[in-house]
Amino acid sequence: MPVSNKIKKFMEQGSWIRKMFEEGIALKAQYGDENVFDLSLGNPVIDPPEEFYTELKRLANNPTTGMHRYMPNAGLNSARQAVAAQLAVETDIDFTERNIVMACGAGGALNVIMKTLSDPGDEFVVFAPFFVEYHFYADNHAASCVVVPPDENFLPNMDQFEKSINEKTKGVLINSPNNPTGVIYGKDTLEEIVSIIRAKEKEFGTEIYLISDEPYRKLIFDGYEYPHIFQYHSRSIVATSHSKDLALPGERIGFIAVHPSCRDVEELVDGLVFCTRTLGFVNAPALVQQIVTALQDVTVDVAVYQSKRDFLYESLLKVGYSIVKPQGAFYLFPKSPIPDDVAFVEELKQYRVLAVPGRGFGVPGYFRLSYCLEDSTLQGAVPGLTAAIEKYR
Repeated sequence: MPVSNKIKKFMEQGSWIRKMFEEGIALKAQYGDENVFDLSLGNPVIDPPEEFYTELKRLANNPTTGMHRYMPNAGLNSARQAVAAQLAVETDIDFTERNIVMACGAGGALNVIMKTLSDPGDEFVVFAPFFVEYHFYADNHAASCVVVPPDENFLPNMDQFEKSINEKTKGVLINSPNNPTGVIYGKDTLEEIVSIIRAKEKEFGTEIYLISDEPYRKLIFDGYEYPHIFQYHSRSIVATSHSKDLALPGERIGFIAVHPSCRDVEELVDGLVFCTRTLGFVNAPALVQQIVTALQDVTVDVAVYQSKRDFLYESLLKVGYSIVKPQGAFYLFPKSPIPDDVAFVEELKQYRVLAVPGRGFGVPGYFRLSYCLEDSTLQGAVPGLTAAIEKYR
């Protein structure tokens, strides 16, 4: 048996998004691409901004000796300096390149962070709904996740959060704007989270890190302001990527940022650099590091995503779905009209609409729809979504 029992179990637990994506491929082969409406995968159809191509062409036409060689494991100094400078502008905190480690996307960044922080048996608190890979990332490093359920607005249940922290808690991991809900953790929410963290640190005599997974940070709608966690807790670490804000998911480029005032910040960054190397990432990709160095203040046209959100949200609201309106990212998380979200997602497939069951994100009874897609796909999905809910009126 080539695959371990544990990995087989994990594959079953974590397969919902890819399972629906693969079923979409089969349905398209049967019915034609134009007759299948796959809203299962958050794979942006928007191309990177023009500035990306300008910089790519500049580097291709003016190569420098050694530009593709090994570098410090933390990444190119120029890239780290550019990230630090942009964070300093956004937060009014004195970031420098010594607070930044370039990473292979947010997934790579989170693995590096968890490896650096955790001893076997340590725990990370996560808030449902959550990205399913969090469990697997923690397990990679002999740690585990403790899940806190949400309230009716998909914000943390603070009473449950307080009970979830113990002497083994190493970090609290948030994802805002959230995948799959698009909910932003605002100032009041962050202040309450940090207040509980500080009380528990005092109770147990421990240090608890606030970790923010924020690849959707620049995809914010309706004029909302994004509250950086650095303003609330000195033991704060950001893991992010340019997969969404620059539409570069296949390039696997992101960074880790540590609060400059974090106690033992130099030792922590040294640990992150060491784990970047020993986990096998070695360093983030050289070419794309050089490209994003010049793009730290550039973002895709967020208005395009907001328009797509408005269309799908209003279309589903009109036919009777219950939905918390997303404030960012590019997902909707409607309530299933029947308790069994898997059965409802199967029903949607009868109309050749593909969605992801909410239990894949730790919240049964809901389902996720991506809207980072062509308008024709979103428009084509609405009749099937309408027919499916009408069956259960």
